[in-house]
Amino acid sequence: MIENIILDIGDVLLEYRWHDMLTDYGLTDEEANKVAGLMFNDILWHELDLAVMSHDEIIHTYMEKYPEHSKTLQWFLTHGEFMHVKREDVWEKVAKLKEKGYGIYILSNYSEDLFQKHTHDAPFIGLADGMVVSYQIHLTKPDEKIYRYLLDKYNLKAEECLFFDDREENTEGARKLGINAVTVTSREFLLKELDKLL
Repeated sequence: MIENIILDIGDVLLEYRWHDMLTDYGLTDEEANKVAGLMFNDILWHELDLAVMSHDEIIHTYMEKYPEHSKTLQWFLTHGEFMHVKREDVWEKVAKLKEKGYGIYILSNYSEDLFQKHTHDAPFIGLADGMVVSYQIHLTKPDEKIYRYLLDKYNLKAEECLFFDDREENTEGARKLGINAVTVTSREFLLKELDKLL
């Protein structure tokens, strides 16, 4: 029986408008896709979430690595407040789940800078009974240690939890520990899945 709902943040509780950010900055569609590909596919993006290096160190390394895009990368990585889009309809469902008695937990890969910018006014933070974010403990999904950390910290039973994440490797990582998991493919899909619990 499911008693606890575990939620990722990116593309679950929030959406991202990284492409629009880059085109607003002045890039063409093609340029935006190229810069985003370089940035998000680089191990440095993962390092942001791990928080082993400082935010400034990572920005500096990006700029050195991709000098032809250095100004764009610096701007993007220091203006994360323009990246996220609120999913208020999802938040309303989460509030109803909380009212119904489910435990609400957050498990997300995030850098400290972006996490603060994206969640400082988000009501789902106040609804959460517990939260583990990668930068806090220097572990990221799908490393099994981060799931174990959440379960142990809040004394949760894996089989009583249902985890929502937008990446298949992350939901698969949860299932390996006995956590029920759903891969979120769209906002509409997520809303329907949450409705099944209400």
